[in-house]
Amino acid sequence: MKRVMIMGTGAQGSAVARLLDKEPNVTEIICADYDLKAAEDLGNSLSKARAVKVNAKDVEDIVKAGKGADIIVNGLPISFNITVMEAAIRLKAHYQDLCMTEIAGMDSIESTEYMFTKQNKKFEDAGVLAITNTGSAPGLVNIVVRETAEKFDSVDTIEMNVYEGVWSNKFVPFWWSPDVAFADMAEDPTRFDKGKHVKTSPFANPVMMKFPGVKKEIRMVDHSHEEPITMGLNADKYLKGAKNIVFRYGGPHIELSEALYKMGFLSHEKRTSTSGAEYVPFDLVIEHAPPAPKYKDEIKDIIDGGLVTEEGAFQVLVTGMKDGKPLKITVYVNAPGLIEAWEKSGISHEAYLTGQSAFIFTKMLVNDAVSQTGLISPEVLEADARKFFFDEAAKLEITFDEIIEHTIN
Repeated sequence: MKRVMIMGTGAQGSAVARLLDKEPNVTEIICADYDLKAAEDLGNSLSKARAVKVNAKDVEDIVKAGKGADIIVNGLPISFNITVMEAAIRLKAHYQDLCMTEIAGMDSIESTEYMFTKQNKKFEDAGVLAITNTGSAPGLVNIVVRETAEKFDSVDTIEMNVYEGVWSNKFVPFWWSPDVAFADMAEDPTRFDKGKHVKTSPFANPVMMKFPGVKKEIRMVDHSHEEPITMGLNADKYLKGAKNIVFRYGGPHIELSEALYKMGFLSHEKRTSTSGAEYVPFDLVIEHAPPAPKYKDEIKDIIDGGLVTEEGAFQVLVTGMKDGKPLKITVYVNAPGLIEAWEKSGISHEAYLTGQSAFIFTKMLVNDAVSQTGLISPEVLEADARKFFFDEAAKLEITFDEIIEHTIN
């Protein structure tokens, strides 16, 4: 029986908490947030929960609030990751977050290397497991990549392609945090190229791709994401020596972001207008960007207002060698679209796939389905834990189609 502390009662933390409330192996859910009302609103809606106010910048405060917790699920912004991790180590609690940690003074690769070495040892010494990057992408996609790579003798290339084609008559720039989304769009993407991490430019290396169920070709571009970084570091040991790893993104949200980027509106540098007013372009964009829809009635209004398109694709493509012959495997992820996700759970398609995926990782910890310790990203999970993930995903109507292409002599 487990006690789970949810740090941050926003969209993803709340989604995980609601699903945990139905789990027989969970005895208590500690809903922790700096905003006590938000924590209480969530806690009061659950049968096993209690709410606490916590300062996530203070390790001692987290430790005090989380006394007795077996698992800490961190749904806060990445700036709090190290503090929450330290509290988990002190409590000897398993730890889970949804996004890669960045450390001041280090770039993303250096930060991840630190996580996989220094922080890994701390969790190993405490005898507990920390799983980082546990949403849909990263998270679910890492599991798919590792499971697919296991079917090869050696891997050459791993491609992850996400096409987000849900566009409504009501302006919704992103179905997740616009702050995070626009910031990611303006960052230099990382590729793992010929065995080395390299930086490209935002919206670089465009390719036209055709996906099942989508009539037109989609322009896909390099996008800043965690997967090429963690998978590149883990390639030799866990991904059959993969030499090339790329994450691409495409859809109307990319087209919007690229236009803003080229106009300079995703810059964080202070500027002065012709009238003499000082401004930061990025701040102006966020000021005028509506937040991601998260309430049931709000999403219904968007659906009722009409959708221009409701399509998408989530693809993993791996190429390499098997038994001395070239092999190519393509995997497509199937999950409820916007309308179906709203009808099933009253949430958006984005919240459904990310929240349900995060919950499966938490359920894995709740049910002792993984025996590893230390700090890992999902592609490092062992076979039994990966099977647990796929089995649970199927129960939530998240399924996978696999296309295997052999070379015939």
